[in-house]
Amino acid sequence: MIDVYTANTPNGVKVTIALEELGQPYTLHMLDLGAQDQKRPEFLKINPNGRIPAIVDPDGANGHPIRVFESGAILLYLAEKFGGLLPEDTALRIDAIAWTYFQTGGIGPMMGQAGYFQRNFPDFEAGFERFNTESKRLVGVMNDALSSSPFLAGNSFTIADIMHIGWIDRAPSYFGFDLSTFPAVEEWRDRVMERDGVQRGLAVL
Repeated sequence: MIDVYTANTPNGVKVTIALEELGQPYTLHMLDLGAQDQKRPEFLKINPNGRIPAIVDPDGANGHPIRVFESGAILLYLAEKFGGLLPEDTALRIDAIAWTYFQTGGIGPMMGQAGYFQRNFPDFEAGFERFNTESKRLVGVMNDALSSSPFLAGNSFTIADIMHIGWIDRAPSYFGFDLSTFPAVEEWRDRVMERDGVQRGLAVL
């Protein structure tokens, strides 16, 4: 039974969605980010970076417990351990992993900063515009890819889609991001949000 330490954020939803999609049981530990639970010593032993999500697998490497932090690493670990959410075809598998890094290096940081500036420094328009403009460029890259396939890594729902759905779904409410100019991304979002595993993964949070 994997221990999941998370919260209801765009990054935090990734792990519960993945485990629900994989049909694997887990023990949920909700952290109160406002109370700085993620900075407490007991959690820093699991993730020294003090961020959610993180997991502990009591049946990890060679039967010994293993901790995993950083959402991309967690999803790769779960996909490999349980044999799902990654294509068997080598090219498509690498594509799914590439989109995973695309999210951790692009979509997440840019949208996170756009929301931060809009919410905390609404008069600093240049800061918001910098990150909002880059967010639009990145979603445009996604839109081009999704114009010719139902999911980011071809015809299969993978960790790549899970990595992005929390951010794309919440961007309009988080910092007013306009998805209407990216129709393929909008259709993808609706397609992903209709999945039972995704709905269960969101509902538990």
